[in-house]
Amino acid sequence: MATKFDLKAFDCPAENTWCPGCGDFAILRALKLALAELEIQPHQALVVSGIGCGSKLPDYMTVNGFMTIHGRPLAVATGARLANPELNVIVVNGDGDSYGIGGNHFVQTCRRNPDITQIVENNQIYGLTKGQYSPTSDKGLVTTTSPSGAIEQAFNPMAIALAAGAAFIARAFAGEPRHLAQLIAAGIKHRGYALIDVLQPCVTFNHVNTYEWYRQRIYHLEDEGYDPSNRESAWLKAHEWGERIPVGVLYRTEDLPAYEEEVRALDGGTPVSRLRELAQQPRPEQYEPLKKRFA
Repeated sequence: MATKFDLKAFDCPAENTWCPGCGDFAILRALKLALAELEIQPHQALVVSGIGCGSKLPDYMTVNGFMTIHGRPLAVATGARLANPELNVIVVNGDGDSYGIGGNHFVQTCRRNPDITQIVENNQIYGLTKGQYSPTSDKGLVTTTSPSGAIEQAFNPMAIALAAGAAFIARAFAGEPRHLAQLIAAGIKHRGYALIDVLQPCVTFNHVNTYEWYRQRIYHLEDEGYDPSNRESAWLKAHEWGERIPVGVLYRTEDLPAYEEEVRALDGGTPVSRLRELAQQPRPEQYEPLKKRFA
């Protein structure tokens, strides 16, 4: 992916504390590549995150950032998009933050279709809290808190998103950052909610779903003449997991309006545009009483 401007615009001096080899590094790189390709300046983007290893991503790049409480980034991102549609709003959080404690927000965001892009760092483990199994862990996975193996069926984000009405559903692999960057860029350009589930190895706590494990199984939908507009085909691909795992755009439709397009309260302008207009046309009678209160 050829970028339009220098990636160094997104560099940040903060010390990175991710484990060497973590898939989060590739996700950070891919996000920078996508923003640069779309010529989105740091001040034009907002990255909202939750709690978890990967949710520290806004700390490691120069961009507007907001770290929420556990499981709440989609709600905050939706509010930010409603307040200021000029921002490119991107959510970056893990499988536990999104599909676990944030599961209800995930489903409601799929059906509401706000114009935001969500990148889920799906490593099938809770890395920050030392290796407990997560909603997407395969049944039987042995972890620090499941010595006999996880007993629940794994959460299927592709199928849940499709059933909930999401208009853009994609899956990527952290071992292919340039392909991931292409999917992120496509998600940002999509009008409405875009989910990009990233298969991301945790090199410290998940020794099953490794880079090599994924490389032996993933295949690219675009290489097989797949039609992402076919909802029935997308449903079948959403359930394909095991010996073959599809990556790419599973489903996409442009037929749904974005959530903010139907919020009538915004017909007279967004909160940010109204504040900007007020700042350009100050009315002293509005400020004098306030000034007196704080005199």
